[in-house]
Order: sequence, then structure tokens, then C-alpha cells
Amino acid sequence: MRLVAFDFDGTLSDSEMTVLLGEQCGVADRMAEVTERAMNDEISYADSLRERASLLDGLPLDDAEEAFGGVRLREGAASLFGRLNDAGHHTAILTGGFERGVSRALDREGVTVDTVVANRLPASGGHLTGEVEGPLIEGTKDEALESLAADHDLPLSRTVAVGDGANDLPMLEVAGLSVGFLPKPAVRPACDVVVASMDRLGRVFEERGLLDAA
Repeated sequence: MRLVAFDFDGTLSDSEMTVLLGEQCGVADRMAEVTERAMNDEISYADSLRERASLLDGLPLDDAEEAFGGVRLREGAASLFGRLNDAGHHTAILTGGFERGVSRALDREGVTVDTVVANRLPASGGHLTGEVEGPLIEGTKDEALESLAADHDLPLSRTVAVGDGANDLPMLEVAGLSVGFLPKPAVRPACDVVVASMDRLGRVFEERGLLDAA
């Protein structure tokens, strides 16, 4: 068994949750700008996430649910998870994005993932509060990966990390196999291999002995 951990926004999904949420209250452009700065390591991820969450203050929960309903997995992601699960690996999603959007996307495709570590947007009185809470604000993805590996008595050499942005760098730097999925320029040097599709990622996994050839 290996532990195979994925980022979500920009990796498993080409949807950006905070942008979809921002479209519901007219701040999508500002969301996208802050997101891009964070993914290029121009500002800290924690600061960027709090800034983006603050723009959502007062958004009705019904509108938030509509945004989460627009989150989609990339083509081929569902079948790749099925193959990884069938091969006996522990699959994980480690994301600074939000639990609700991840669960909606997985449920739509009938995908089973062993572990999801994600953040949450608190609500009060039927509206978002503009705050964010969860393990991956100040916490980092290397810590999450190391904790999961320890829970399953696996050395880090038997872990795989797949990501695209600066907040993925910590897990990419410690994983046994680091895969950049359309990585940002600041992320590419930390990657053992770079891919641009789920099909290509599946072939990389085959080549590295994680999966039987399709």
C-alpha cells in the first residue's frame, strides 16, 4: 500500500471554489486575483484564504450551496481514484478549499476517498460569517501527509503527492513521489514529474508500479 495525496482546486478540479462563491456576490475577479497571488507564492496562503473568506461575509447559505454545486472533478479523476482504491492504496485529498465543495464533487461522480482534510466556512443566521476555519489554514500539507503516513505505519518514501500551487510545496517536498499537475512556475522545481491530464497521471502511476497497465 502507498498513501496517495491530492490537492483539490487546480489539481483534481479545474473549478476554484472561492471564485465560484465570489460569483454569487460579485467579487469573483477579486477572488481570482488573490488566489493567483497565493498560488505563485506572492502572499501567504493563510492570509490569502482569510482575505478571500472575508469577501464572502453575508453570502446566503443557499447561494453558497449553489456555488458548491458547480464544483466538478477533472475528466478522468473519478476513474483514477477507482483504480487507486482497487490497487489497495490509501487515497487522500489535502486541500485548503472547503469540505462542502469537495463532498459535492465526489458524490456527483460516486468517488470514494479514504481521507479528506479540508477547511470550512462558518455560518450564522443562514449567512456566511466571512471567517474560515479548519486544519489547513496555518497548518501545512506536509504535516497532514506526515500524520497520515504515521497513522498507517508508512514511511514518507511510500507517499505520493500531487499538486499545483505554492501551498502544495510542503507536501511535494517531503513525498516519496512528487507530481506537479499543471504546476505554477514556483512549484515546478519541487516536482519529480509534471503532468497535464489525469490520463497522463495514470500512466505515470503505471510506470512507477502503483497501478497495473490499463
